[in-house]
Amino acid sequence: MSSSEHSETANGPAHAKKVDMKFEVVVVPVSDVDRAKSFYDGLGWRLDADFASGDDYRVIQFTPPGSGCSVIFGKNVTAAAPGSAQGLYLIVSDVKAARDDLVGRGVSVSEIFHDAGGVFTGPDEPFLFGRTRVRGPDPDKRSYRSYASFNDPDGNGWLFQEVTERLPGRIDADDTTFASQADLASALRRAETAHGEHEKRTGGGRDENWPEWYAEYMISEQAGKPLPL
Repeated sequence: MSSSEHSETANGPAHAKKVDMKFEVVVVPVSDVDRAKSFYDGLGWRLDADFASGDDYRVIQFTPPGSGCSVIFGKNVTAAAPGSAQGLYLIVSDVKAARDDLVGRGVSVSEIFHDAGGVFTGPDEPFLFGRTRVRGPDPDKRSYRSYASFNDPDGNGWLFQEVTERLPGRIDADDTTFASQADLASALRRAETAHGEHEKRTGGGRDENWPEWYAEYMISEQAGKPLPL
């Protein structure tokens, strides 16, 4: 019996090292390529490519700020019906700031809303398969609970979702990163507020170790670990 055979017999199947798989492109079906290009350019997204091959093929790629995933659309890129892409999530650390930015660019965006706790009442707008929208942000300011939505000219549906604290296991604490200056600034503001409460609990004096406390708070928040008190 070879050593590899013995290993599989004694310890179960041998597993190879996981291969990194980076999800980087979503196809958005559109009817008017130039109109779609103008719309996504107006969102402030980065134009990565506009390639054509004769009159029968054209592909355009845009990337939202801070995103590792891009969208592509064009002519003969997909057979999907224009406007059929729904529930396209854009994760933001401050849904109000994200909404205000697009409104300032002339984009029609819904009011900020949260859900009614799993009450299913009708067709997808799109928002979590028809759950009822409740006006205003989540009253408890919980992560994953506040939204705003908008559509492109074909009706493809986009959804801002505010995420400030990840669920456990979603992000490796050793790989903590901030996608943009705005995300980092938001995390610092939340840490500042939490640290103010920490100083009150510990006697009200200045905490000389505040840099370490901030770092622990920001990393724990993003990785979904217990926050420092």
